[in-house]
Amino acid sequence: MKKNASIEETYLVTLPEQAAALLHPIRSEMLSALKEPASATEIAKLLNESPQKINYHLKALEKVGLVFRAGTRNVRNLVEVLYQAVAKTLIFSDSLGLSPETSQKLKDQHALAHVLTLTETMKKDALQLMEKAEDEQIPSAILQASVSLSNEEERNQFINEYFSLLHQLVGKYQSGNNEQGEEYQVSIAVYPKPEGGIEG
Repeated sequence: MKKNASIEETYLVTLPEQAAALLHPIRSEMLSALKEPASATEIAKLLNESPQKINYHLKALEKVGLVFRAGTRNVRNLVEVLYQAVAKTLIFSDSLGLSPETSQKLKDQHALAHVLTLTETMKKDALQLMEKAEDEQIPSAILQASVSLSNEEERNQFINEYFSLLHQLVGKYQSGNNEQGEEYQVSIAVYPKPEGGIEG
């Protein structure tokens, strides 16, 4: 089997069975976690689920071509199968004819799944930087705020303006504009607070 195969940046979901497979929210979380090869056991630990449940969903995603077997490895005399997502980002084709509600649900689930993966990545990065911080000052910044949005139209307007402004700012300092500069990671998320409201 191929191991550590590179995956596409984007994948166009055109088959109804693929869209149907993604309606279960845990599968979107799994796809976000499978940008690098991982076993069912690793994904189960990450998502706090049983390996049996993860295996079931992996088979469903593999059947419709959204994950593939990326390799195997030996763990305690057992052969462990590694799975990987077909792409980093899924785009849903208009040809699927999904209702606006279903289409939005799929997009929201995939975005929330990315938030989970992003959180884990930030934790790992922060721990590595804290180890270095004993010897040097590590520059960093964080912004956390809450806004109250009354309806869907206002929410969409806020998100569009939010990303438009940030896109302009990030574009001004984008990697490659300054070859001598040190690269910084910028991560952005907007999602409803569990008890209601929007947190950005």
